[in-house]
Amino acid sequence: MKICFVLNDIQSEGNGTSSALMCMAHQRGHDVYAMGVGDFNFHHDAPITVNATQVPKNTKTKSPAKFLEALQGSKARKKQIDSTKLDVLFIRNNPTEEVGRQWAEQAGVAFGRMIQQQDVLVLNDAYALSHAFIDKLYFEELPQEIKPDSIVTRDKDQLLDFWEKQNKKMVLKPLEGSGGQDVYLIDEHEKNVNQIIEHLSSQGYVIAQEFLPAVKDGDVRVLLLNGKVMEKDGEKAIIRRVAGEGEFRSNFKLGATADSSDLTPEMQRIVDLTAPKLIRDGLFFVGLDIVKDKLIEINVLSPGGMERFKDIGLPPFTDYVIEAIERKVEYKRVYKGQLSNRTLATMD
Repeated sequence: MKICFVLNDIQSEGNGTSSALMCMAHQRGHDVYAMGVGDFNFHHDAPITVNATQVPKNTKTKSPAKFLEALQGSKARKKQIDSTKLDVLFIRNNPTEEVGRQWAEQAGVAFGRMIQQQDVLVLNDAYALSHAFIDKLYFEELPQEIKPDSIVTRDKDQLLDFWEKQNKKMVLKPLEGSGGQDVYLIDEHEKNVNQIIEHLSSQGYVIAQEFLPAVKDGDVRVLLLNGKVMEKDGEKAIIRRVAGEGEFRSNFKLGATADSSDLTPEMQRIVDLTAPKLIRDGLFFVGLDIVKDKLIEINVLSPGGMERFKDIGLPPFTDYVIEAIERKVEYKRVYKGQLSNRTLATMD
């Protein structure tokens, strides 16, 4: 198949889940292309084209790091391709990392919708991504029983009132953000609560969330495919992220370490209540962040963590994802337009 991965920017891409997936697709003999969100071209009387970069098929890439090195190297092939010739467009760019490039935040999803209208399989479904563009707001649509108490507002008085109701202990973070940036634990000893609220609200909406004491043991990232926990050779795609000393945020970018975790009944309950909505919305590949019996975040735009699996003895799971995409391409071929992109996106 011909599959194109949409990244923030090829040259700045780090070795992570996207490079691991691209490497596996390449190793399985597919035509793998990569592009940045600034590489779409639209003309009113022709299909959308993309400025794509490709590692030559005969290139031996034994690891995602080597694949990425080849993709960013001088021997990578650059060419403009007709998007209608693609089998799959896999949207993997993270809008929250577009510092100083506001124009790029929604470009991948916006052009993804247009390419989806050209009958190219788009994952995750581009219309679903449009609806769930702000992960943390989409999160608020999920059942309350699996979430911490929270409020989303820019009103300082409402945030302070929430703080009082939480016995003066809450987590504050921007509604649009990732990687643990600008996330604060506000307790009764915090003297700068007003300044923190003003700082966050000046940037946009703020989410205040109930503090979960169990976060001291880290949070657990559960990766779902087609609404189910990925499982291979009896192992599940679950990784615990343990925060560093003196840090309550369990983000790898902030120095968290990886550990193993079982799928507890409480986690399975969260999956069971979340999956029907994900399937209905066409969200193929999703990451759930869980603390004990509460879902604290959902990642639909560019879920990651797979690059850390080797650190805890898990299989890479990249073949599991690519095989699922291969099946979708086959379903699309044999059903000849009878199945919508949203339906195909979450079919097993």
